[in-house]
Amino acid sequence: MAGHSKWANIQHRKNRQDERKGRAFGKLIKEITVAAKLGGEDISTNPRLRLAIEKAKEANLPKDKVKDAVNRGCGLLQGITYEEITYEGYGAGGVAFLINCLTDNRSRTVAEIRHAFSKHKGNLGTEGSVSYLFDHCCQFFLNESKDKEEELLELLIEKGISEVKPLQDVGIELLGDADAYTDIKETLLNSGYTIEFSEVVMLAKVPISVTDEDLANIEKLKNALESLDDVQSVFTNVDIDIGGT
Repeated sequence: MAGHSKWANIQHRKNRQDERKGRAFGKLIKEITVAAKLGGEDISTNPRLRLAIEKAKEANLPKDKVKDAVNRGCGLLQGITYEEITYEGYGAGGVAFLINCLTDNRSRTVAEIRHAFSKHKGNLGTEGSVSYLFDHCCQFFLNESKDKEEELLELLIEKGISEVKPLQDVGIELLGDADAYTDIKETLLNSGYTIEFSEVVMLAKVPISVTDEDLANIEKLKNALESLDDVQSVFTNVDIDIGGT
């Protein structure tokens, strides 16, 4: 994977997210519904719902659809009941995959995921087979110079930030508690920073390297999984993350 920089990869991930916004309404509605069901309709006490609604706004999901999804989750409207499932497996080169799903038909979902793995030189694993390789956290990228590292750490240390890392090529990466995503984002924006890219992720504890041939198969598998209606997000432990939601 020579020639790739982390900053270039960030831009690639951002562009892929932008491309998917137009066809993501169904997945956003599912996430809002489940978040409201699990934590209630008050975004001040339900960070998952707050993040889901924020993503819906970024994707221009109509307000009435957001409201209906919240009401369905709270039981005020009838609708489909979704089950939250995480599947685990391995792709080419031994790369670990975590696939987060919301489904109303577990049998359909696992069959589609197993088919994607089989088609692209991977194997669907058992529960716990790869999840221990990841940490649940929030991630931000800022196009700032390295001398901002101390200033950012001081600004965010009480907001749940755990690491401020200047990148080798350009910019700064921030890592923090997943539940602190909204507080960290608001603090950055209110302090005048521009966020190039941000998300809540399952981040590999020890990323691994793969050959270009394996990377090509990993990309195909990741794209195939992300195209499935029941799949909400896909994470890998390849050393340069080829995607993210």
